[in-house]
Amino acid sequence: MKSLQPSSFSNELTADPSRVLEPRKVSQSHYSLVDCQQFKNAELIHVSKELSQKLGFNNNDLETEKFEDLVVGKGDYHDKSFAMNYGGHQFGNWAGQLGDGRAINIGEIENDQKIWQLQLKGAGPTPYSRRGDGYAVLRSSIREHLCSEAMHHLGIPTTRSLSLAVTGEQVYRDMFYDGNAAYEKGAVVCRVAPSFIRFGNFQIFAANGEIKELQQLVDYTIRQHFPHIDANDPDKYITFFQEVATSTLTTIMHWQRAGFVHGVMNTDNLSILGLTIDYGPYGWLDDYDPNWTPNTTDNQHKRYRYGAQPEIGLWNLWQLANALFPLIEDAKALERVLDSYKVSYPIQRRQMMQAKLGLQTYEPQDESLFEDLLELLVAYETDMTLFYRELITVNHTTNAEDAWQTISKSYYDVEDMPAPIQNRWMEWLTLYVKRLEKESAFAKARTKQMQQTNPKYVLRNYIAQMVIDQAEAGNYKMLKEVHEMLKNPYDDQPSMDHWYVKRPDWARNKPGSSQLSCSS
Repeated sequence: MKSLQPSSFSNELTADPSRVLEPRKVSQSHYSLVDCQQFKNAELIHVSKELSQKLGFNNNDLETEKFEDLVVGKGDYHDKSFAMNYGGHQFGNWAGQLGDGRAINIGEIENDQKIWQLQLKGAGPTPYSRRGDGYAVLRSSIREHLCSEAMHHLGIPTTRSLSLAVTGEQVYRDMFYDGNAAYEKGAVVCRVAPSFIRFGNFQIFAANGEIKELQQLVDYTIRQHFPHIDANDPDKYITFFQEVATSTLTTIMHWQRAGFVHGVMNTDNLSILGLTIDYGPYGWLDDYDPNWTPNTTDNQHKRYRYGAQPEIGLWNLWQLANALFPLIEDAKALERVLDSYKVSYPIQRRQMMQAKLGLQTYEPQDESLFEDLLELLVAYETDMTLFYRELITVNHTTNAEDAWQTISKSYYDVEDMPAPIQNRWMEWLTLYVKRLEKESAFAKARTKQMQQTNPKYVLRNYIAQMVIDQAEAGNYKMLKEVHEMLKNPYDDQPSMDHWYVKRPDWARNKPGSSQLSCSS
């Protein structure tokens, strides 16, 4: 079986000299050595076989006790498993030291000339557990396991999930922070990524004035993950920052394209590689609503709402710029990078809308076509995923009436739609079909582009909750079915079309199906 080696992070950076697990301040250290909890009755309940093969495991490996031990916290980690030290801004306020409160990095695997870091979430306490206990519950672990793989197959940069296990122990949680705490099934997810370094890893050292450790971390990150940047280039840190800014915007625009809302875009939850990381209270838009947030903690201010994600990405980059400033000491150079983000965003937004509507060329009047559409999607409750997917069948020969019939299945309560709004939709569809007439030669390319841009199947909040409800009763059949469906989100899957529907009425306000807290 493929062997696990100590991580380069722990080999090359500074360890906390203490092995005390109690929550405490950690200084001048990039990580703390931590042992995983030994769960005697842990049970592996699902493995992503496609990812396991990428890591070099074969199907026989997955059936072994050694593999199960590896992903539940009982493997041989060479006494080098660790939790990372980082800080961060939470909801716009500096929170100080945060760190891996329930994530333990167990090592790395090299396969096909790629190196993957493995991390167990829910495997026990660390010095960064703060008020937590280091464990995770099954409901949040299922959400992370499914969504990590769903995002990968959607073509969105992300951390991945190799496996999901139940620990055989109970975890005490207050799901909505409303005083109704209860015991829930404990679980462990094995996360996989080239790196789990976040903006907050750099922020903590800058905030503490630990510039030596900051420079060590930046140099390590460039050496390991940006090897094309010349280590002798005096502008290497600016080049590094520019690449982080570019990848951050790219990922956020993928979120906007697919209707994904991260829910908790704190600086400690943004990956230095532009990966989607930390699947807490995330959600997918059912009805298109730029002001929607899946996070109950964010209900009042809606800082992390869908429509604000590009803006929050920029704000977080400002904080990273502040952290890197001691190494660069050139505010204008950092500002130029941030300005490039501002310039790139409207361009990428326009390109995203072109792709979603299947336009192969661009005309200035397309801007009004885009904006009118987004206003209409908000004007009456419209399912985002169904709308764009059904729009694929509309072409330059379709009349507006037929186009209306096609997309009407994406509306919630279409029978009650006010006549003025329906008239506005007819006007927009007429203009859209007329616009397609100018691109009749690109009909096949348009269809292909829209099919590859607009997913048919996404991990809707109510679907995840249905999986959770069954799994908590010990039934994992739906977990496996949904995992399979999400592997081909852009393809027609007739056997999965019972998932290609609008959110059911019962899920509109059901806990877990509408909004979630940070509790996990």
